[in-house]
Amino acid sequence: MIRKTSGIVLSSIRYKDTSIIVKIFTRELGLKSYLVNGVRTMGKGSKMALYQPLTLLDLVVYDKENAGLNRISEAKLRQAHQRIPFEFSRTSIALFITEVISRSIYENYQNEGLFDFLQESVVFLDQQDTKLSVFPLVFLIENAAFLGFSPEDAGGFIAESKNQPFSQAELPVTISYLRVLQSEKYRSQVKIPIALRRKLLDHLLDFYAEHLDNPSLFKSLTVIRQLME
Repeated sequence: MIRKTSGIVLSSIRYKDTSIIVKIFTRELGLKSYLVNGVRTMGKGSKMALYQPLTLLDLVVYDKENAGLNRISEAKLRQAHQRIPFEFSRTSIALFITEVISRSIYENYQNEGLFDFLQESVVFLDQQDTKLSVFPLVFLIENAAFLGFSPEDAGGFIAESKNQPFSQAELPVTISYLRVLQSEKYRSQVKIPIALRRKLLDHLLDFYAEHLDNPSLFKSLTVIRQLME
């Protein structure tokens, strides 16, 4: 069956000489894997740019039930990025986001609310005035709600975790920052001290690991921590 859908590219791997297998989180069909032939070619005909992390696409796809790999009939840019592919900091955050999502959802998982949030996140990440130093924190806080394990209030991110890395002096300050980030979201310009910002990032990732039962380290974490200076 041929279906139309919008999609967000998460990752791709090489397949044979010129092809790739790409994972795309689609709004209507959920997380899907597609075999795309002939894209790893040199010259103007190459379409590899369409399959970079967090690329927003309009798709026409062949959707066969129980198929491990489907194929794409047509792929067009939904919105071209102006900064994400060209600025190291934004590219790194994009990779971090795709790693978090890839660990959080499974094949065929569909969640239109999560898709819309991710699409909104991509748009903000590409905007010049978005404060990148707190972007990963906002993403983790907001994303937890769409995955179904966000606490009722900011303090819950601390109280509902097995790990308690904050000192008694840091606790009220940290919860206050969490409230600001929850309220202002990606528009936030709050200035959080570097040491506390890093500790909060590590804590939120521990919080995710507890709920997703996936304790392994994030490959992109080292770079993200450096970007939060």
